[in-house]
Amino acid sequence: MARQSKYPEEFRRQAAALVLDSGRTIRDVGRELGVNHETLRNWVAQLRQERDGGQSSSLLSDDERAELLRLRRQVAQLELEKEILKKAAVFFARETER
Repeated sequence: MARQSKYPEEFRRQAAALVLDSGRTIRDVGRELGVNHETLRNWVAQLRQERDGGQSSSLLSDDERAELLRLRRQVAQLELEKEILKKAAVFFARETER
């Protein structure tokens, strides 16, 4: 007989959806939610299978998915740097007006 999960079904589905829809890693989301990454990996696999209609094939390979994640992080870092440069430009523009 299977053991009763300490996590409600809705929480498990939302946690798995967060991984699949955000492009974040299972470890990152698991750490944030306080869930073991292997447990979360099982939930993600189950939700992925439900979304695929029971088909096990995925549009992206693991390598492609990792590359996509790397690029998303790189874009986020560039956006952060862009915001910092904008703030610095405003600051120095004000300093030169004095």
